[in-house]
Parts: sequence; structure tokens; C-alpha cells
Amino acid sequence: MFRSVREQIDTIFERDPAARSVLEIILCYPGLHAILLHRMAHRLWRAGWKLGARVVSQANRFLTGVDIHPGAIIGRRFFIDHGMGVVIGETAEIGDDVLLYQNVTLGGTGKEKGKRHPTIGNHVVVGTGAKVLGNILVGNHVKVGAGSVVIRSVPDHSTVVGVPGRIVRSLTEPEDNLDHGRLPDPEGQLIDDLSRRVQELEKLVRSLAGEQTATRR
Repeated sequence: MFRSVREQIDTIFERDPAARSVLEIILCYPGLHAILLHRMAHRLWRAGWKLGARVVSQANRFLTGVDIHPGAIIGRRFFIDHGMGVVIGETAEIGDDVLLYQNVTLGGTGKEKGKRHPTIGNHVVVGTGAKVLGNILVGNHVKVGAGSVVIRSVPDHSTVVGVPGRIVRSLTEPEDNLDHGRLPDPEGQLIDDLSRRVQELEKLVRSLAGEQTATRR
């Protein structure tokens, strides 16, 4: 248990430049509190103490603002930055070295039974407010842009943005961080393309109109 706590603290130091001391992390980081309480709830869940697990989960939600179902499977060095508003469903599976920002949802798409929540690979970053929904697979070293809605599986080494999520970048080598300020904007690019096309058509119409005027003269 102590080794797991130490590993979580080291992960926060690595991920968050605002972290200044071990005591600050222990007292002031809801993301740390959320994952430690989830580890406890998950052990109770696996041991068959379902109600006790749900009680711990509810206490976790009340104290941290993070809603993790005790049945969710979460790997090592998991970090929730800022914490508030994160929701992780019962059948979600999360690999190692995963970073979630605030208001992320790993949820289902309806009332289906069985595996109904996403499986997240290793070294994945999910940006603020993103939704990853359904029984889909998000591969290793994937970056999900802020506010995206991902409803289809994503291959390794990809960057996904938009609603619904589109793969805008596919890399053979992993990147260390998600640069929120430099993510492509597929909707914006589409609007720019349409605007350029409209301008070209307007020029063509004016040219044809000019030719017709000259012919009449």
C-alpha cells in the first residue's frame, strides 16, 4: 500500500509542475484522494462486498467530486489533474500512465448490459471535458483533445479532436504531452475550405457576368 501511495505521489510530481511538496500533495490533491479511495472500493468490490464498495465510492464522490464506479479497473500511475467532475463507469478499463483532466467522462451510450464502457490503453491523455463513450478501445499513446466526444475505437499513437471525434494526427513515435493550444480544428478547417470555395465561385460568376455584358455590347 505504501509503495502504491509513493508511486502516485511521484507521478503527480512528474505530471504537475505546480506540485511543491509531498505534504501539499497529500493534503491538497483531490486526484490523489480519488484514486486511493477507489483502490479501497475496488478491493471491496472484488471481494464481494458490493454495498460497502459503493458506500466508499459515494464518499469518494462527496469528498473529491470524482465519480468512479468501484468495478472500474485502473492501472498504475493514474493521475486526475484537478479532479472535479470526472466520471468513470463500472466496466471501464484504464491502463498504466494515463492522465485525465477535469470533467472527463468514460461512460456508456445507453442501457446495454455487459461491457459497455471504454477500454483505455497505456500512456493516454484525455483533455478537459472530453467524453469517451461506449465499449470502444482507445489505443496506447493516444491524445484526446479538450471537449471531444469519442464514440469509435482509436488506434495507437493518434490524436483525436472534435464532435464526434476525428483522428487528426497519427504518429509512429509517441509524444510526451497533449499541447491543447496547438491541436488541429477539423471544423474550422472545413469552414475555411468552404469559404475559399465560395470566393472562387464568386470570382467565376463575376467573370462570366462580365463576359456576357461584353458580348451584349
